[in-house]
Amino acid sequence: MSDESRGLAVSELPEAPDALRPMARQRLYEQVLERLREYVATAGLRAGDKLPAERELAQRLGVSRASVKQAIVVLEVQGAVEARHGGGTYLVRDGLEVEPVDALVERRRRLPDVLEAREALETKLAELAAERRTGEDLDALEAALDHMREEIAAGGRGVEGDRRFHAAVTAAAHSALLAEFMRSIADQITESRTESLRQPGRPNRSLSQHQSIFDAISRGDPRRAAAAMRRHLRTVAKVRLLSWNPDDEPA
Repeated sequence: MSDESRGLAVSELPEAPDALRPMARQRLYEQVLERLREYVATAGLRAGDKLPAERELAQRLGVSRASVKQAIVVLEVQGAVEARHGGGTYLVRDGLEVEPVDALVERRRRLPDVLEAREALETKLAELAAERRTGEDLDALEAALDHMREEIAAGGRGVEGDRRFHAAVTAAAHSALLAEFMRSIADQITESRTESLRQPGRPNRSLSQHQSIFDAISRGDPRRAAAAMRRHLRTVAKVRLLSWNPDDEPA
């Protein structure tokens, strides 16, 4: 019996775009990731230990070397391993608990908008902070710098110190509306902060850039403060995630 004879033309079928979206095909490298996670756990590997070479992994798993390489790239993107040129791949932390690839894909999709908003808002906040900061504001900025410095010295990434510093710049701008805008995207900012600070060498570079922002604010130089914040946020935007193609795998 045709749709027309049932009284419902094909063109009149109810729309349900979410229910009838294309079915996702599990990527082969996602299976490789799961096997690597199991291997690291059962072998008891810890931070600083070396993974088997890509060629060996491909042979043992029965997959192409390209699929293994893509899995390693995903681990690099998440800051779980460090691939040293010509020297192999090493664990950055104990174990290999990694984010689902779909979560990475979603963050990759929204991150550019977050970074664009941060540059627009925080550049202006730094400029205003240089004009309006009080002695108390400068004390808060210095305390945030000290906290980040201590975190990094203890082997951390300085995430909390970074958060405190940017919050102190926002407070020093004394703009209620801009502060409200920043609160409205706080979760997205946290994602971008975490993504940035897990890049190799990034914590110390960010700390140095924070110092430059502080120096300009302390001197009451709005133009230099804005320029220093813009340079910093463009560094924040340089993350491996944005150059990663989740579908870059041979058939």
